[in-house]
Amino acid sequence: MGDSRMWPHICISSKSIPVLAALFVAAVCVLVPPSFDTAAAAEPVATFSIVGYDPATGDLGVAVQSKFFAVGSVVPWAKSGVGAIASQAYGNTTFGPLGLSMLEGGMSVEAVMESLLVRDPDAAQRQVGIVDAAGNSHAYTGEECMDWAGHETGKNFTAQGNILVGEETVAAMARAFRETEGILGERLMRALEAGQAAGGDSRGMQSAAILIVRAGGGYGGYNDVYCDLRVDDHEDPIAELRRIVDMWKEWALVLEGYRLCEDDSWEAAFEAGRSAVELNPDLGEPHYHLACYYSKAGMRDEALEELGAAVDRDETLGPRARLDTDFEPLYEDPVFLEITGD
Repeated sequence: MGDSRMWPHICISSKSIPVLAALFVAAVCVLVPPSFDTAAAAEPVATFSIVGYDPATGDLGVAVQSKFFAVGSVVPWAKSGVGAIASQAYGNTTFGPLGLSMLEGGMSVEAVMESLLVRDPDAAQRQVGIVDAAGNSHAYTGEECMDWAGHETGKNFTAQGNILVGEETVAAMARAFRETEGILGERLMRALEAGQAAGGDSRGMQSAAILIVRAGGGYGGYNDVYCDLRVDDHEDPIAELRRIVDMWKEWALVLEGYRLCEDDSWEAAFEAGRSAVELNPDLGEPHYHLACYYSKAGMRDEALEELGAAVDRDETLGPRARLDTDFEPLYEDPVFLEITGD
């Protein structure tokens, strides 16, 4: 597939559960979580987040923003084929791994929520959103969460927030998720931006993060961390997250294009390729991969036009194209030979 195998998914870090915690979950926590130590309660993670699922790809993810340092290390949790969870307000970081373990064991989102909360003496101060790998969603906002606090759920998503300017933040996130088309990363990002535009955290901004999982989606296919991007401390963390998400998105769209080609979804593949080009039209790589899609579809003229644009921007792509089997139908074409410098 073109040369896309050479390009890693852009991800920064992955979640890990300590060995002892993992053994504990496996042994006793599939059905009932342990009691929680109220002395360990820390600063409230006053924030707004969106948890989402993409049925077209199976991707699951969480996007979050807060007036809180490094919110990405606390709120978002996800596992491919299982679900995604946001734990915030007086966030309980055991809710992520425990909840995912229970989902993986076959429990419903409602049963998982009940099990997480039932033995937690600080349940009234928690806020949690859960989406499973079938798009079922459930959320909880404790009665002691600081105003404004609330949530909105729907098929494939749940949006929640606390210490917000008002309920419109959550409503705007939900609306943006429903109305945005494209890959999950873009839908989550648009929801986060809409939430901020509607008022956001009443205390201001500090950090933001996005986590997306996909089976085999991590670097080299060794794990499921498709996208894990964080802005830990910034005066405008959502704008900064958008900047780096767009860097990730370019390659996510390229890889999505190849996936669509394999399904013979040609028009959707071309649209993904054109979207990648639009993000960085002066870079040769996106043009190169769009040319691959056209060549695979048997569209000679379009393939040659995009390949020419790619080589004009990066002459090293010419020799590479001569070795790329996606261009095999064009190997003897005189225009192809001219473009690639043979």
